[in-house]
Amino acid sequence: MRKVLYITANPKKVENSFSLWAGEEFLKSYKQNNPEDEIKKIDVYAENIPLIDADVLNAWGKFQGGASFDDLTEDEKEKVARMNEIVDEFISADKYIFVSPLWNFTIPPMLKAYIDNICIAGKTFKYTENGPIGLLNGKKALHIQASGSIYTDSPIKEMELGDRYLKTVLAFIGVNDFESILLEGTALLHPYVVKNKVEEKIKEISRRF
Repeated sequence: MRKVLYITANPKKVENSFSLWAGEEFLKSYKQNNPEDEIKKIDVYAENIPLIDADVLNAWGKFQGGASFDDLTEDEKEKVARMNEIVDEFISADKYIFVSPLWNFTIPPMLKAYIDNICIAGKTFKYTENGPIGLLNGKKALHIQASGSIYTDSPIKEMELGDRYLKTVLAFIGVNDFESILLEGTALLHPYVVKNKVEEKIKEISRRF
């Protein structure tokens, strides 16, 4: 049995979102092929996801100075404890499915906040004399992303910073087995056309993911 984290980053309802629709279609097919796997859903717009703010930075500074958890303020304790819960849950999983729209060329802010919670030195990567090394080897990730424009093989492909960022940051922490399902042109094409283009890819990846 494998543990899968299904991480969504869209406050819309499924019926109003191309990315969430594709994510649900993928899950249906995945469950049929992997009935024993445990799937945990995480909606970053509904969960308590701490931001890297003054409290968090102050807490990290105190730790670097030799302070213990008990030396933190109540707000610092609450945020640091929650960040530890998030990163530990992430480490415990075998596979990750990220589902998000492309907003202003990149990922939604709450997904970025979630990423900030899992990129923790000593837990998901470590510093060495030869540079940082990822610690989450042997895990898989899938990113399902919807975008209004078409970026693949287009003159504006370099403006797509969502899927490319997620691939880069996951590789940084050791997750190099990364695939994408991109629903492009949602503001340009008929919904049927957008969905039809990815239906076979959803089924194909779900069989081997």
